Amino acid sequence: MKRVMDLVASVSGLMATSPITVPAALAVFWQDKHSPFYVADRVGQGGELFKMIKLRSMKVNADKSGVDSTKSDDDRITPVGHFIRKYKLDELTQLINVVTGDMSLVGPRPNVKRDTDLYTEVEQNLLRVRPGITDLASIVFADEGDILEGKEDPDIAYNQLIRPWKSRLALFYIENQSVALDAEIILATIETIVDRPKALKRVQKILRKLGAPEDLIEVAGREKELVPTPPPGSEEIVTTRETKPQANA
Repeated sequence: MKRVMDLVASVSGLMATSPITVPAALAVFWQDKHSPFYVADRVGQGGELFKMIKLRSMKVNADKSGVDSTKSDDDRITPVGHFIRKYKLDELTQLINVVTGDMSLVGPRPNVKRDTDLYTEVEQNLLRVRPGITDLASIVFADEGDILEGKEDPDIAYNQLIRPWKSRLALFYIENQSVALDAEIILATIETIVDRPKALKRVQKILRKLGAPEDLIEVAGREKELVPTPPPGSEEIVTTRETKPQANA
């Protein structure tokens, strides 16, 4: 049922948003005469890699830097890129990934393999479902770039400040997923663009209704400063992205 709804909604969405995405793609191309699309590997359902399609918001070959997390003052972001990231226009082309079946409209955001390699055993459950264009964490951490701004190592900062709660929100979604919840998340995602405080309150209301832990509800309101926290399934705060060697069998 969800797959059928995803397919219908994504095809409709591609047609409805084409008056926005086409001019945005032309603007990206015009600024440096390179492809307006950024196609990169992401880890999907079951740990399988797929090619995620985004409008390119960064300089060509920006991913060669080895830095995966993006702060708002990142000098790799182009002038047009700042605009399309602000209004989430770079995400619209992922509707193509929904059509192909690699993604859903709603689901845990897909990560690069370097990040999923760090997943705890608990976080591995995030790979049980198709990744999505949006989810609860996409709303709560819509200001991810601002959170990471000024951080010396944005990747470590991401793993300490954002990943623990992003993973918990995604795991909570998986445990409670339904068509009704997906509809509420999509509504809150749209609301984020025009009234983010109202969208955050909507997320808190959703979490309360579904019986989420109080600390998760509190963080979803984003009224307090984020502090380094261990990811779910671990008692240690992340200090490195180096994976631990596996013990011999």
